[in-house]
Amino acid sequence: MLFSEEWLRHYINPPLSSEALCETLTMGGLEVEGSEPIAPAFTGIVVAQVLTVENHPNADKLHVCTVDVGEGDPVQIVCGAPNVAPGIKVPCAKIGAVLPGDFKIKKAKLRGVESNGMLCSSRELGISEDHSGLWILPADAPVGEDIRTYERLDDRKIEIKLTPNRGDALSIIGVGRDLRAMTGAELAQPDMSPVEANCDAVHNVKIEAPDLCGRFSGRVIKGLNPNAPTPDWMKSRLERSGQRSISALVDISNYVLLELGRPTHIFDLDKLDGTLTVRWGKEGEKAGLLNGKTVDIDPYFGVISDNNGIEAIGGIMGGAHAAVSDDTVNIFIESAFWWPVSIQGRCRKLNFSTDAAYRFERGVDFGTTVEHLEYTTRLIKDICGTAETQIGPVVDMVESLPERKPVKMRIERCRKIIGADISEDKMAECFTRLGFNFEKKDGAFLVEPPTYRFDIEIEEDLIEEVARLYGYQNLTEIPPLARVSMLERNEDTLDRHELRKKMAALGFQEQISYSFVAEEEEADFSAVKNPIKVLNPIASQMAVMRTQLIAGLVNTLKYNLNRKTERAALFEYGRVFFRDKTVKGSDFAVEGVRQPVHLGALVYGSAYPAQWGEKARPYDFFDLKGVVEQLTAGRKLRFEKSKNPALHPGRSADVYLDGDLIGVIGELHPALAQKYDLPHSPVVFELDAEPLLKQGLLVHKPISKFQPVSRDISVSMASDIALQKLTDAVAKAAKKDPRLFILSSFKLFDVYQPKDDAGQKSLAFSARFQRMDSQVSDAEADEAVQAILNVLAEQGAVLRQ
Repeated sequence: MLFSEEWLRHYINPPLSSEALCETLTMGGLEVEGSEPIAPAFTGIVVAQVLTVENHPNADKLHVCTVDVGEGDPVQIVCGAPNVAPGIKVPCAKIGAVLPGDFKIKKAKLRGVESNGMLCSSRELGISEDHSGLWILPADAPVGEDIRTYERLDDRKIEIKLTPNRGDALSIIGVGRDLRAMTGAELAQPDMSPVEANCDAVHNVKIEAPDLCGRFSGRVIKGLNPNAPTPDWMKSRLERSGQRSISALVDISNYVLLELGRPTHIFDLDKLDGTLTVRWGKEGEKAGLLNGKTVDIDPYFGVISDNNGIEAIGGIMGGAHAAVSDDTVNIFIESAFWWPVSIQGRCRKLNFSTDAAYRFERGVDFGTTVEHLEYTTRLIKDICGTAETQIGPVVDMVESLPERKPVKMRIERCRKIIGADISEDKMAECFTRLGFNFEKKDGAFLVEPPTYRFDIEIEEDLIEEVARLYGYQNLTEIPPLARVSMLERNEDTLDRHELRKKMAALGFQEQISYSFVAEEEEADFSAVKNPIKVLNPIASQMAVMRTQLIAGLVNTLKYNLNRKTERAALFEYGRVFFRDKTVKGSDFAVEGVRQPVHLGALVYGSAYPAQWGEKARPYDFFDLKGVVEQLTAGRKLRFEKSKNPALHPGRSADVYLDGDLIGVIGELHPALAQKYDLPHSPVVFELDAEPLLKQGLLVHKPISKFQPVSRDISVSMASDIALQKLTDAVAKAAKKDPRLFILSSFKLFDVYQPKDDAGQKSLAFSARFQRMDSQVSDAEADEAVQAILNVLAEQGAVLRQ
């Protein structure tokens, strides 16, 4: 942002030199990128009035002038400027003056005529590049006054480079607020008192999109002077801030934008037709803009329209149709709050940017639309008003405004982050100088962000405010320090390294593989139909993000089998990736992508290395099931038949832990084993890792001093009846049937399936009965066995004869 120092000092004037002022702004977070004088160094230039002008006797393009320089007698000066004329007031370099470039003015003769000075253009004074003629000064300029004083040429242009979050500092008053907080100097405010309406003229406005425009304030003014000139003080401030003077109404709008940070738009009231509607654009619409461009509009853009069509792109630029001109006498002023998210990115699509959009996309004060409208009205009335000027009432439509929740800043947290022992009173003083409402409670400050500070959202934002007002230069230069302490961890929680160590202790080797897999492999091993594709894969076999770990384990097994490996026990601990619209984006998450951590394992070949003490046998389902049971010791584990397409339909199960499905276990499907050239199907499991990090705590359970009573029960049933169905039924009955209150365990110990009857099988269970307070009698045990037989009979299992 570029502005003049004089303009800033008009509202706040701390006792600082220009250099110290720039240093203060920079150290306070408003980095001064450049500071340069309005005019270069020169001396001896005064306001002068040309009294007479005569043609030079020896030169066609020169004139002999008599000039009043405020010293009594006029002086004679030869001038070649085409616009020199009697009565004008211009800068004059007297004898002894020094112009930019160390050019000294002396008495001279030009074509035989004596000249005692030099009438100057603005280019000769280094103020602008205009060299078309003399710099004509206002008629009321005091003759003899130093031009530097009269035109305030000792002023400086200051350019600050703001971070994207500091939209509130994109104005003179915004910079002044920060300067007040830094220096304690008094900040004056422009007169925003209401301008009394003298007519009831209004123009209807309708807001159809509250998510686009949260507040719309407007006012009708009639009977203005369209040719009123822009005051020199306003024109000077605009030019020194990089704005070209256009017309009084446009200049006033630009002036308010730079001074208050409030983008406004002035419509020619006579060119409007019907109600102004604030809405989202429609496909196929077009808008002719003030910059001469016609752009395509779609629902991505917010617009202001009437019966004529689109009159402005909301928060970005006005339309050409209702723009003010030299014939405008009746106007409608708009002062609105546009939601930042409704403006962000739109200029990029339009391929141009505007000062209004630059501010709205960062956040503009939504609490002062009316006050700023009153100030704009006052400027228009004072500059363009006439005896017939009519001012209508302010219409303020409030639809939806940002919620300003108090932000908590812990005092000790602030001191720790900044690294300085800042007193509570100093922190309170910082918030007071910033104009924040706050209260101190329970060792913390509760601060209510002002309506113009969109960057105050979390605790760190307030800590930053304290730090910059305390002064970065005041912080002690010490190396970072941190206390070394033992990390606390719940006794019932493992970390991922301990889980990996458990797997290693069980005889598994860890593998680490890419999160990218081939699309065909993903389809083979996962039921997910639409995996996340990699936009720019590093290889064709790494085209999608994996949703499972089994493919990687199988590929590693295949690689090792090709190198004569006979047995393998592998595991991998890693992330998988699923589409999930409920996931919000953050520093640790990608929006729309769920990334759980899984534990996968694979066993293949002989269950034991070759040895004399154990008979060789291959790994089976129950070997890997035992691994899962060891990882979840002390917790409720349950297996149910699985329908996972990558696993053998009769030798796989879904794994439930404490009632929640956490994964699958089983043999690889024979079709996949054949496809991937595996001599035998490996046994695999894949489980959610997070539930496995929890472990049951050891709980003391006393041992009964009375002997247990054991009974064996052998039943016969159809081979398709699952064991889990029987054990679940007995466990449920043990909680309800008084005869089974003495049941302490019920376990399967034998399975027999007759070769001549494939549809039947026999199961043998061991039932154990025991009480803590007395001995279980044989009669009680017999009754309990009968109760168990009744439960088993209800499930289709009968006592084997």
